[in-house]
Amino acid sequence: MLFNSLHFLLFLPVVVCLYYLLPQRYRWMLIFTASCYFYMALIPKYILILFLIILIDYFSALAIEKSQGKKRRLWLILSLCSNILLLAFFKYFNFLNDNFQTLFALFGQEFKPVNLNILLPIGLSFHTFQSMSYTIEVYRGTQKAEKHIGYFANYVLFFPQMVAGPIERYDRLGNELKKEHNLLYKNITDGLKLILYGLFVKMAVADNLAPFVNQIYESPEKYTSFQVAMAVFLFSFQIYADFFGYSTIAVGSARMLGVNIMDNFKTPYLSRSISEFWTRWHISLSTWFRDYLYIPLGGNRVPLPRWSLNIMIVFMVSGLWHGANWTFVVWGALHGIMSLSERYFSKIFNFKIKNGWSFLNVILCLKTFIVTSFIWIFFRAENFSKAKAIIRALFKNCFAEQEVINFTAPLAFTALLIIGDLLLFNSRFELRLNSTRTFIRWTVYALLIFCLFALSGTQKFAFIYFQF
Repeated sequence: MLFNSLHFLLFLPVVVCLYYLLPQRYRWMLIFTASCYFYMALIPKYILILFLIILIDYFSALAIEKSQGKKRRLWLILSLCSNILLLAFFKYFNFLNDNFQTLFALFGQEFKPVNLNILLPIGLSFHTFQSMSYTIEVYRGTQKAEKHIGYFANYVLFFPQMVAGPIERYDRLGNELKKEHNLLYKNITDGLKLILYGLFVKMAVADNLAPFVNQIYESPEKYTSFQVAMAVFLFSFQIYADFFGYSTIAVGSARMLGVNIMDNFKTPYLSRSISEFWTRWHISLSTWFRDYLYIPLGGNRVPLPRWSLNIMIVFMVSGLWHGANWTFVVWGALHGIMSLSERYFSKIFNFKIKNGWSFLNVILCLKTFIVTSFIWIFFRAENFSKAKAIIRALFKNCFAEQEVINFTAPLAFTALLIIGDLLLFNSRFELRLNSTRTFIRWTVYALLIFCLFALSGTQKFAFIYFQF
């Protein structure tokens, strides 16, 4: 089920009403049923894969808690390997096959790949990472194993964030789902505000930028360097608006049920460095890799060369997590290289970034945006040939035969997003709005609703991160 659909706008009020009408002891059943229905509205049979993940990790966690010594580690390995193998089979099987074929060909050997014609279960990467974090924390002793399989199932399946995150931890979301939440006017209104703003960002901004970006990325050789550069920059805003919109709707939907889930974005394009960008972009994934990969590798408590390697491993694995394509690995590696370069520069020249809106900080924000926009090329391009074509057109098509494109509309949509981000810097929409006068609040509501009806694109685009 898509957040930007009439189906969801009918589904959510029904779930919220039933949730507050039911006694607390039955609410987990409603959340479980609603979450299954939400997911099965897309591809019904793939719910069985999520059930398998739930069963494996539920019983593994119980076994880890009861076991001692090596048995505890074996149960953890079973849980992690099961999740990773499921992810590898559905997401990376064909990718690995193709790479084995290339490798064998280098040595003059023949390898006949058996490619599977299967669709990737929507949001599988999110589900596996969320579930793995639970068993790891049980193994570390920081989390008690959940005895109630229904509560654990709801942690994995919770419909507001089940498809594209944020990737929550059990001590936060699991405990939130077990609390008794009373019907509060503030939760309902704050949730509606977030949903309204999320729909605006997705439907009025991201979906209107998509056609311009798609048109130029499809045939970059037809356009001038300026037009290609515009497409590169517009995609930066498109993917941000798309994912930020989803995350905002997710937070708002959960809030209507009294459940608090984490913010996944904090105005990332106002970051002064690549390192800061990753503390503001897809925060739940960044913290997951920090806690379960970067720190176990040694973090920054190792010699400089090893620390640099740790950074590169984390960024490259993060890139591969996003997609079964070497373009994603390069995308991650470039972020790693830029992050290391900035840190080395800061150490060599003893350069320290100060807070505030100084002229230097504005320049640094522009630098970060330009760098991340260029690196997004490898994320957006279907393959290296497409990425190469975009980069070639970006620098060599200054005098290409120009197809007329009017950028007035996409720039206007982008301006709306930028203004919103500047107003919400280090805050959140409903918090910022609640601090204003009644007249201003209702004016904003009216403008957002007007924009949804007047500016929503004629084409409906699925959320970009659904493919991960």
